[in-house]
Amino acid sequence: MSSQVNVPLSNLRAVTIVIVVAFHSVLPYLASQPADPFPFDAPPYRWIAFPILDRERWFGFDLFCAWQDVSLMSLMFFLAGLFTPSSLGRKGSLTYLLERSWRISLPFVFAVGILSPLAYFASYRLTAADASFSAFWQHWRALPMWPAGPQWFLWQIFLLGAAAAALHAFAPHWLRASSALAARLADRPLMFFAGLAALSALAYVPLAMALTPWEWTFLGPFSFQLSRPLHYLVYFFAGFAIGNQRTEHSILRLDGPLARHWLAWLAAAVVSMSAWGGLTSLTLPDWWASALLFRFASALAFPVASAAAALCLLAICLRLLQSRDRLLDSLSSNAYSIYLVHYVVVVWLQYALLGVDLNAIGKATMVFAAALTISLAASAGMKIGIKALVSRHSEPEDERAIANQPR
Repeated sequence: MSSQVNVPLSNLRAVTIVIVVAFHSVLPYLASQPADPFPFDAPPYRWIAFPILDRERWFGFDLFCAWQDVSLMSLMFFLAGLFTPSSLGRKGSLTYLLERSWRISLPFVFAVGILSPLAYFASYRLTAADASFSAFWQHWRALPMWPAGPQWFLWQIFLLGAAAAALHAFAPHWLRASSALAARLADRPLMFFAGLAALSALAYVPLAMALTPWEWTFLGPFSFQLSRPLHYLVYFFAGFAIGNQRTEHSILRLDGPLARHWLAWLAAAVVSMSAWGGLTSLTLPDWWASALLFRFASALAFPVASAAAALCLLAICLRLLQSRDRLLDSLSSNAYSIYLVHYVVVVWLQYALLGVDLNAIGKATMVFAAALTISLAASAGMKIGIKALVSRHSEPEDERAIANQPR
């Protein structure tokens, strides 16, 4: 995609990582959560999603998190797919896969093996009789899974990227056909929305009806939400189809109807989200005990709300975030590193504020601001360290090259 579109998309990447940090920052303060922390050793291990529970609560955070649960991860898979064609085109399938293995697998191992236990140690201390790290480590190793926290996203992105690389190598006509279809919808965002929602419904509704919308499964450090793998696949390849086009043929061009009608997409997102929330409330607290019609309506509302919310954020960034900003540039370039390290910072800040006499909004604001700042600084520090290490190792080679110059 051309540089003209790169600025709003780069800004969207920055906005997305800000939302990720904000989402995790407010989780202890949801009004819908129980009063006491979840026991560490007892199924269904709800502390994996809610490691800290504070006595201070605000219902507004429930609404914010519900919106992000519907839209955020779908958008992240869409963006991952959007940037994949350019990498595949430059590098080829094999080189792309090798580089993705290095870029995703090693950080995944580091985050899961070190950062995740460090984060959940704070959660363990809330209910532990022995709060020492050695006792925590014994309980941790006795768990039937190895909780990865937010890093579950990484291994799924790697698998989808591998699938795209395989199609690029062995069945490129399928990718060209999907891109041609997306190009025909470049001036028809409403049709694109309808197609995205319909494909998502086919992928999501049967699994949600059979397995519930909420349950997760674990295999060691690999976890996924049972109802959503195919839904995320739809969003990844929808993004891929758009990213495989020239900018002037794309639904994401700056002067296109999607960007021009951003207010209408905002209204659609609010309405569809409200409908999903209302229908889903009819299935709580027990999904299986609610009426079949309510379950089906709730499951069907999710793909509609997800598509509307994703297109809403895309439209807003295309219309309102066309200019470069130093802070947004920094957040965008460091988004991956922030994603890797922010969770451990967030959880321990929430733990540290448990005894502080402050309301939920004040605590969440402090956690969010401090976590984003610390994570950004840590990311910048890691980049400086890596550059220094690379420079140090390359210096002898440079000196030998100079010494071997003909005289």
